[in-house]
Amino acid sequence: MIDEIREARMTSVPTPIPSRTQYVLEGIKHRILTGQLTPGQALVETELAAQFGVSKTPVREALKTLAGTGLVVMNQYKGVTVRMVDADMAREVYDVRLLLEPEALRRSVQRGASLDTAREALERADAATDTAQRSLANREFHRALYVPCGNPLLGRMLDEVRDQAALVSAVAWAANPSWEREAGEHREILRLALEGDSDGAARALHSHIASFVHRAFPEAQGEGEHK
Repeated sequence: MIDEIREARMTSVPTPIPSRTQYVLEGIKHRILTGQLTPGQALVETELAAQFGVSKTPVREALKTLAGTGLVVMNQYKGVTVRMVDADMAREVYDVRLLLEPEALRRSVQRGASLDTAREALERADAATDTAQRSLANREFHRALYVPCGNPLLGRMLDEVRDQAALVSAVAWAANPSWEREAGEHREILRLALEGDSDGAARALHSHIASFVHRAFPEAQGEGEHK
């Protein structure tokens, strides 16, 4: 009987805070990366808690995690805001991508890794009916190119800047929608990769990343942008 009572209590335990925190974290991140929450916008714990139907604790923990990934900024006086995007921030993030992402793709192709996930993401981007769907599909496309590179650490390093890169893209697209051009570049990158041209695919990816930041933030000049 005691065991049955204990088991009943265990099955009625509410969802652990970490799960609620993850739910809130993903929700806030989605809103930021799809432009529903804009750079500089204040993120008020009580408002977010009400919107997600949770207490302030998981919201607070989610915001701390997002601050660690660079999507939000925590200030003692101003509170929490969505990170502002400027040329310096874009340069820093895209310098890292230029240094690492083409090499990761080169290794993925050389290993003969499956790029089916990249092809599927590209199809979803082409079929997208709004900016949010297109943005998420494009993020998945790029990640599918570098994840199978054979070096988990390299993949994790690129994951670290993935969200910040998406934030830069969201801001740039809002000012100057250029996804049709980028979609064509994506198709060329994938074509070269599927043909086994590792160097060609890496060069095309480098050019794709560099040209985007040059168009969106012409004042952003960094050493990593020079070929």
